[in-house]
Amino acid sequence: MRCPFCGNIDTQVKDSRPAEDHVSIRRRRFCPACGGRFTTYERVQLRDLVVIKSNGRREDFDRDKLERSIRISMQKRPVEPDRIDQMISGIVRRLESMGETDIPSKTIGEIVMEALARIDTVAYVRFASVYKNFQAADDFDKFVSELRPDYPSED
Repeated sequence: MRCPFCGNIDTQVKDSRPAEDHVSIRRRRFCPACGGRFTTYERVQLRDLVVIKSNGRREDFDRDKLERSIRISMQKRPVEPDRIDQMISGIVRRLESMGETDIPSKTIGEIVMEALARIDTVAYVRFASVYKNFQAADDFDKFVSELRPDYPSED
């Protein structure tokens, strides 16, 4: 593992233990060249996934990109960080277990929205506003009205 401080490729593992999510290994590393200490995480990857964008472009699946977009939608929401980590790991496992290596971005977006809807409605709407490319307040209004159950009018 390359040292993030000096670029030395000969770093040493000083300590390994399961991470809080019990899905990855947390490794404390030491660089003998500069004395720097840093942490890395190691995860199981069942298969290399490729995302097929709506314009047909292909790119490697990036768990960090998925995590960033979910965390942005969850900012300042009363949801424990561990719960978010579990959700992200669950989404990745679901994608990896689909049996396909090529996954349309639309499928990923729908799976994320489904998971967010179960955890936090505000985060769900935030994510949907970017995913569905809302252009005006009317787009929000229409989307939110679909979330609300129909109440009988009080006549």
